[in-house]
Amino acid sequence: MGAIAGVVEPAVAGLGFELVDTQVSSRGRMVRVFIDKPGGVSVDDCADVSQHLTRVFAVEGIDFDRLEVSSPGLDRPLRKAADFARFAGQKVDVRMRAADASGRRRFVGTLQGMTGEVATVIVDDQAVELSLAGMERARLVPDL
Repeated sequence: MGAIAGVVEPAVAGLGFELVDTQVSSRGRMVRVFIDKPGGVSVDDCADVSQHLTRVFAVEGIDFDRLEVSSPGLDRPLRKAADFARFAGQKVDVRMRAADASGRRRFVGTLQGMTGEVATVIVDDQAVELSLAGMERARLVPDL
């Protein structure tokens, strides 16, 4: 997630939120923060976190022009082992950095859970084990 996450994570955790992701523009002038909590995130939650982070950034000497705080959305990214454990039973879309023996890099299926640093996903009725370290990206697939 980056160096800024080290400042943001404890700040949002203190307010009762989970830091899902941070994004910083190439020049560092825009900071995006994605937060979550059980039951979801409201617009007021985002405003409260934004105000709090503005003060935190001032104290920490983090210079920025624009701060955006939002929920991760229905297609929430999965980054940590705890995310994969928490969303077991949900449909996921995982793209690996390198192809497997069959040449496949993308896996869409039902997340079974996490054992250590390996996620198990049921794809086409077969269990596939995917290393967290080898993942390029992983997201929930919304059930609409």
